[in-house]
Amino acid sequence: MANIRDIRRRIRSAKNIQQITRAMKFVSAARLRKAQDRVIAARPYARQMVAVLNSLATRVPEQAHPLLARRGDDKLELVVITADRGLCGAYNTNIIRQALEFVVRHSDRQVELNILGKRARDFFRRRPYAVRHEAINVLLQPSFADAAAIARDLIDEFVQGKKDQIWLVYNEFKSVIQQRVILEPLLPIQRLEHPDDTGRLEYLYDEPPEEIFSNLLPRHVEAQLFRALLEAAASEHGARMSAMEAATNNAAEMIDGLTLYANKVRQAGITKELIEVVSGAST
Repeated sequence: MANIRDIRRRIRSAKNIQQITRAMKFVSAARLRKAQDRVIAARPYARQMVAVLNSLATRVPEQAHPLLARRGDDKLELVVITADRGLCGAYNTNIIRQALEFVVRHSDRQVELNILGKRARDFFRRRPYAVRHEAINVLLQPSFADAAAIARDLIDEFVQGKKDQIWLVYNEFKSVIQQRVILEPLLPIQRLEHPDDTGRLEYLYDEPPEEIFSNLLPRHVEAQLFRALLEAAASEHGARMSAMEAATNNAAEMIDGLTLYANKVRQAGITKELIEVVSGAST
């Protein structure tokens, strides 16, 4: 039977861990509220821009702007957005698994990775995958300036013909307990595959379409990448909050079990001492 001192030491350790996990849960809850407000505010603009530009791209030839050009799928780049820290359940694991499936599915093509996040960076550094660019601390406080800088780099890669397609993989925030892995194309700008020609309106441009696209399409890429960063940040806080709540509850169950066991051990010790006293008195 275990020593009562060892059991009490384990109880103290479990209580210390419980305090840490509870504090991390409260910190994540506070950060989640702000991140959730930011992503909810960014969604309508990003979604409406996608709808407008997809419809607009259908009405013009691909030659109207380099970001509309389709060149096949021989050279691909996957932007992988993960967290910089762990302790957030399967958040990082799901993203990395989806990235690996993408690479395996396109193993007959040239695929390079663009890593945003320390967890994905550490994972792929230990494996023989081509990584073109990596950055960390992007999700600590996502800013449009950071998203714009990353987007400009991706645009340059695509416009210069170094990449035929650029994809994003990230976690979309659904709720505190639910995040959905999203794998979506970023470049080229998607066109509606089967537009409804009946009653379709044609746009009149005050300026040449090429000039409008030169100003609008890069902003679209920046906005979509910024929204993905906001989604990923909110999902990280939600996942960590849920994971820390589960860890706190597990610690409470462990403390209750160890306390009960400690009481049984103490009671057994007292009983043994009483038996020894009675046996000694009877002799």
